[in-house]
Amino acid sequence: MIDWSRSQHLLERARRVLPAGVASNVRAAERPFPLFFTQAEGAILTDVDGNPYIDYVLGQGPLLLGHSHPAVLAAVEQAMRRGQLFAGQHELEIEVAETLVRLIPCAGMCRFGMSGSELVQAAMRLARAVTGRRRILRFEGHYHGWFDNVLLSVAPPPEQAGPRECPRLVPGSAGQTPGVQEDALVLPWNDLTLAERLFAEHGREIAAVLTEPMMCNTGAIPPTPGFLEGLRRLCDQYGVLLIMDEVITGFRLGLSGAQGRFGVTPDLAVFAKAMGGGFAVAALVGRRDYMERFARDVNHSGTFNGNVVSMAAAAAALAELERDNGAVYRHIEALGTMLMDGIRALAHRRDLPVLVQGFPAAFHVAFTELSAIREYRDYALHCDKERYGRFKVALLQRGVRVLDRGIWYLSAAHTQEQIEQTLDAVDAALAEVQTL
Repeated sequence: MIDWSRSQHLLERARRVLPAGVASNVRAAERPFPLFFTQAEGAILTDVDGNPYIDYVLGQGPLLLGHSHPAVLAAVEQAMRRGQLFAGQHELEIEVAETLVRLIPCAGMCRFGMSGSELVQAAMRLARAVTGRRRILRFEGHYHGWFDNVLLSVAPPPEQAGPRECPRLVPGSAGQTPGVQEDALVLPWNDLTLAERLFAEHGREIAAVLTEPMMCNTGAIPPTPGFLEGLRRLCDQYGVLLIMDEVITGFRLGLSGAQGRFGVTPDLAVFAKAMGGGFAVAALVGRRDYMERFARDVNHSGTFNGNVVSMAAAAAALAELERDNGAVYRHIEALGTMLMDGIRALAHRRDLPVLVQGFPAAFHVAFTELSAIREYRDYALHCDKERYGRFKVALLQRGVRVLDRGIWYLSAAHTQEQIEQTLDAVDAALAEVQTL
């Protein structure tokens, strides 16, 4: 049995000074308990007990290049020798902004921040300023940050969610201001008929539609054919801004983001995670005429916006992603496909109901009889999350780290040998949960 005694000791110590012993609520629920780590390089993460893991968590998605990428670290180290924070402008800001405008279809201009949560707020404020309206339409199971006005129906218990055709807004935390629900609307994702019906009733009240272009916070759910196109059409018809939350999908699904992959251009989009190579950075990009409002009457501020470290990391990470005409993506596509197909084959051989869906860079594994997961309620009602939790721990005990919620991230640092080792661990873990 794997030894986690040092992690257990540190968790007990941490609980005396940190609520639940962690710095983010998401980490508190990790099975079997929150582990502590000491080193990471490439695709390997090592815990404080000396146990190495092939890592498919990758910092919750940002480490598309792998841990401790030498080009990113070298760029940050070099930049830090010139200073970390100027409270003024520097050339790296322009360079990164020029790259984003060149690569991202909707990007006419951009603004930098430190987190996706923060810049989602900036996007909604801008949409309200442009339209003169208040309400934001979002979708069940989508996560857009932990702020009161977006932490609604992120993971609603089915018995509280109300009828599918007219979902109830469910707060995600104690202490949320009840008034924020007045400005929010919610629907199931991937149902254009319900969206058309809601727009017919409330379209002239809506400032923006806020959506993940591919659901990654619940499953790895691609848009059904025509859904994003339909949202774009409705937004144009009713004078509503389409905002894509590309915090996860941005640069993970390709150099032009999910909007480039799916061929639907939003008015505004939020990027973070992969664009920083493991460092804290985010960007709001969008149509020039909308973004120029930040230069006039819409406030967005922040001490650390565009700081030297974040910009150096983003510049280096983006350069690596573009290198050799996107060779990183071809590598991830090949290995991710090998891993997805391998998991499917192993589950089929054992006659286990396992669904693997998504894309090689970000896919989801679930124990379910469904042939596809298309929205949050499919996941909440028809997936065996307890069995997947046991599967996750069985993998961890065999040196493979994945997230409890079932999404697997690939990096440029993963190798074919590691994929083969992972599939051996998957086979053993499936055998373990098959007999339980």
